[in-house]
Amino acid sequence: MTSSINTETGERADLLESLNRHRSFLRFTVRDLTDEQAAERPTRSELCLGGLLKHVAATEQGWVNFMMDGAAALGSADDADLGDRAREFSMLEGETLTGLLEAYDQVAARTDELVATLPDLDISHPLPAAPWFEPGARWSARRVLLHIIAETAQHAGHADILRESLDGAKTMG
Repeated sequence: MTSSINTETGERADLLESLNRHRSFLRFTVRDLTDEQAAERPTRSELCLGGLLKHVAATEQGWVNFMMDGAAALGSADDADLGDRAREFSMLEGETLTGLLEAYDQVAARTDELVATLPDLDISHPLPAAPWFEPGARWSARRVLLHIIAETAQHAGHADILRESLDGAKTMG
């Protein structure tokens, strides 16, 4: 997927290009799969390709909400429901790969639009209290975008391993 935002240059263009490259790797990895294949767990982990796609979309959406609304958008560590998190990594009954890809496209379009229109990438919010965040830390929109890029790249790599385990296909090579 490529961004529909072509008016940006400089830092914003670089950030979006990097994010879109990793989004494309993830999308390419799930090419030509059936819903059943996308839901399979071909390794010892609980991960499936559809679930990874769903998780990446949810993660990006959560962090974009954070950029706009601050820590409340992420909830607190006390709000964390491990069952919800586990379902995020699975394809549930009725979910389709096509539907997950469409949802991811909507999240990506919203992110790209926000990056293009946000007045300043230095805008920041305090992170919610959680054991995985440094106490009192603040993240700028720029830092959030870098985090989204890293998450997407990491999970695109996981997806490549799953796809190769599933049917031997590779994202690259």
